[in-house]
Amino acid sequence: MMTGFRLNLSPLKEPLGFVKLVEWLTAIFAFGSCGGYSGTNVISLFCGNGTNETLSAAFSYPFRLSEVSLVESNLTFCNHTAGPTHLVGDSASSAEFFVGVGVVCFLYSMVALLVYLGYMHVYKDSDFGPIIDFLLTAALAFLWLVSSSAWARGLQTVKHATGDAGIAATLGVCAQGDVTCRVTEFASLRSLNVSAVFGFLNLCVWAGNAWFVYKETRWHAQKHGGQAVPQRTQVPAAI
Repeated sequence: MMTGFRLNLSPLKEPLGFVKLVEWLTAIFAFGSCGGYSGTNVISLFCGNGTNETLSAAFSYPFRLSEVSLVESNLTFCNHTAGPTHLVGDSASSAEFFVGVGVVCFLYSMVALLVYLGYMHVYKDSDFGPIIDFLLTAALAFLWLVSSSAWARGLQTVKHATGDAGIAATLGVCAQGDVTCRVTEFASLRSLNVSAVFGFLNLCVWAGNAWFVYKETRWHAQKHGGQAVPQRTQVPAAI
C-alpha cells in the first residue's frame, strides 16, 4: 500500500474536511481576540468642592487584575489620602486555559487537514486513524465547553472589577461622602465579547464534527453493517 503524500482536495467538499477547516478558522478568532487584548479605563473622582481628579487602570491579557495598580503610593485626592491600591480579581487561569485550548485546537485542525488532504488513502485504510481522530475531536469539544464557560465567568470578573461598582468598592476614597467615583472612559471589550462567543461557537462546531468523524470509524460501520437487510420473497409466477 502506498503511504506517500497524495494531494487531494476533494475532502474539503465533504463535511469531514470542510468542518475541520471551519474549526481552524473559529479557533483563530477565539484565541486571537482574547490573547492580544489590552485596554485602559479612565476613572474620574468628582470632589465635593467642584474639582475633580483622574486615575487610569491599564489591564491586558492574561488579566491578573490584582497586579494592576490604581494608586502606586500614598496620594491625596479631594483632601483624602489614598494608599497603594490595586484592582481586585484574577482571571488569568480561565483566560490562559481558554487561549491554550484555542491554540491546541488550531494546531490539531492543521494536522488533521494535512492528513485529510494528503493521506486520506492511509486514513481510510486504517482502523486506528478514524478512532483516534474521533476520540481527540470529542475530547477537544469537551475542553471547549469547560474553557468557554470558565472564560465567560472570568470575563464577567474583568467587567465588574474595571466598572463603576468595582472601582468604587476598591478605592477607599470613593467611600467618602463628598467624593463620587465614576469610570468616564471605558476600554472597548468588544474583542473579549467576541472571543467568548467564538468559544461557544467552537463547542458547537467541534461537537458536530465529532459525528462526521465517528461515521468514519469501524464502530459506525459495524453498527450499520451488522443489520440484516430483509430479503424480498419471490412470488411464483402463475402457470
